[in-house]
Amino acid sequence: MSSFFADKRILVTGASGFLGSHLIPVLKSRGARSIFAPGFKALDLREKQKCARAVSGMDIVIHLAARVGGIGYNQAVPGEMFFDNAVMGIHLMEEARKAGIKKYVSIGTICEYPKVTPTPFREANLWAGYPEETNAPYGLAKKMQLVQAQAYRAQYGFNAIHLLPVNMYGPGDNFHPRTSHVIPALIRRFHEAKLSGEPQVVVWGTGRATREFLFVDDGALAIALATERYNKAEPVNIGSGFEISIRNLAKLIKKLVGYRGRILWDRTKPDGQPRRKVDTSRAKNEFGFEASTDFNKGVQETINWYLDKASGK
Repeated sequence: MSSFFADKRILVTGASGFLGSHLIPVLKSRGARSIFAPGFKALDLREKQKCARAVSGMDIVIHLAARVGGIGYNQAVPGEMFFDNAVMGIHLMEEARKAGIKKYVSIGTICEYPKVTPTPFREANLWAGYPEETNAPYGLAKKMQLVQAQAYRAQYGFNAIHLLPVNMYGPGDNFHPRTSHVIPALIRRFHEAKLSGEPQVVVWGTGRATREFLFVDDGALAIALATERYNKAEPVNIGSGFEISIRNLAKLIKKLVGYRGRILWDRTKPDGQPRRKVDTSRAKNEFGFEASTDFNKGVQETINWYLDKASGK
């Protein structure tokens, strides 16, 4: 167990969310004793004064809070996605700098990368083009945290780092039909179709796009390790190194859920970014992170959690 966190006062924003609920136990297991983890109602980061109060007396800020959703949600409220994510990060980092915070950990997103990026995505390619259009407002808002972090390091010597995780999944994920990402969305839809006897499930796009997914416990460990060990300006990919097409993902989840109907691909809907797979060598070399969860096992754990919740257990 590391002693790094033992005497640190840590603010974790978004702590009541999916990733936060997994990060808090990891921090505690690594020696953290003083964690401030307010929910959204107690800490609306869009308000500068609340950001100032939240960072007061802290040593470390880990900024997880974000407004997130799948392709449909990003298309429905792009202005809100941009404004909320941009202003939360800008206010929080500025107030953290003014308060003398020793370490600021900004959690970005794979959506910051250009729409067409050589695979695997390397951090050096982050600025080689415009993000995929359906989630560009969200991706660019998060990308401004990297710009702000590097600018503050250059001018003020502020120790801010920026991590670029791929989509995470696992127990406790968001299964809301309007705002969920692809894995929980497919789990819910196949399960509900199985219960109702629906002959088919409609899935957006062609199924050809690929994605990389990271089990949430692996993601939480990566954030903890980076907080302990990484203190440089360059952003760092956080991923599993495993790429799967949406078509094969849908087939896998259909099988694991036990749905016997067919999948109908709605080609009038967007695929999103054509491919996503990141180069994880920097995370391994800089702070020793490698994902360890088998993808099929992680998806099965996620399904089991959802079925338990759906049955009221």
